[in-house]
Amino acid sequence: MKKVQRLLILSSICFSGLASTATLIHGAGATFPYPLYSKWFTDFQKVNPDVQINYQSIGSGGGIRQFTDRTIDFGATDTPMTDEQIKKVGEPMLHVPTAIGSVVLSFNLPGVKTLKLTGELIAGIFLGEITQWEDPRLKAINPDLSAKGSILVIHRSDGSGTTGVFTDYLSKVSTPWKDKVGAGTAVNWPVGLGGKGNEGVAGLIKQTPQSIGYIEYVYAKTNGLSVAQVKNKRGEFVEPTLKSLTAAALSEISQMPKDYRLSLTQASGKGSYPISAFTYLLIRQDMSKSNKGQGLVAFLKWALSEGQSRAQTLEYAPLPPALIKRLEATLQTIKVVP
Repeated sequence: MKKVQRLLILSSICFSGLASTATLIHGAGATFPYPLYSKWFTDFQKVNPDVQINYQSIGSGGGIRQFTDRTIDFGATDTPMTDEQIKKVGEPMLHVPTAIGSVVLSFNLPGVKTLKLTGELIAGIFLGEITQWEDPRLKAINPDLSAKGSILVIHRSDGSGTTGVFTDYLSKVSTPWKDKVGAGTAVNWPVGLGGKGNEGVAGLIKQTPQSIGYIEYVYAKTNGLSVAQVKNKRGEFVEPTLKSLTAAALSEISQMPKDYRLSLTQASGKGSYPISAFTYLLIRQDMSKSNKGQGLVAFLKWALSEGQSRAQTLEYAPLPPALIKRLEATLQTIKVVP
């Protein structure tokens, strides 16, 4: 009996020692891809138990800030960093697109399941110039719209890549929006109530009748919220689907620069959803002084292969094959410990 106990104790010690050698990689940033990343990190760890990835969904602004301050191993954002932000990092870095998502206009109108919106109407609502659901401009393209009363606008209160994508779109389709508010991860909202993260905005929309707000599509789907059809550059009213996101990416992919920073909003392709976006991981190009580089690169390779099929199950469109091929070559430039 004592021999068995000694063996159990030794086994416990050995197991504990092996567990403690797992490489811990810390990341933070965008809430836009959090449902996807959460699944990816869990699935990756199942086949790579020696690598553990901890991700905090704090918004793109927070991810960029912590990445710049070197308090995390990688960041995540839906809006590419600006030249000025990249300069502050102080070392070579990469934007690695991982999937394609969509920002949707989600609404809570009792008895109303369908809604069509143009860029001009969306800008008018978020500028506070269209304040009533029975406004003739809304009724003109939604003749059966039965909603009445004040429009309650919901927006993000934190620095957000989702906001960056949304305001980038509005700045392309509305001169008044571009002149009065502009694009950015944080803007001065003319009207509305703020919620933290996609989670917070989705929660506010769900509990607030007569409201409308912008969120990543997965958050609308998981909360049972309706989403609007949005008029694209070709004049088509399009819903966010894997097909319409892929159409947006394929129509713009020829313009993809070497650093991968590319806007997909108001894409020109037929059937494109107009508020589509790549979501990015921010990676330091030289990780040779850290023991985490190999694990992070292994994850990135997995995400570009097996991970892409898992993206579709959560309504994120996979990257085009030609882009994946380019990215695989880019990953070879990351310096890791031999």
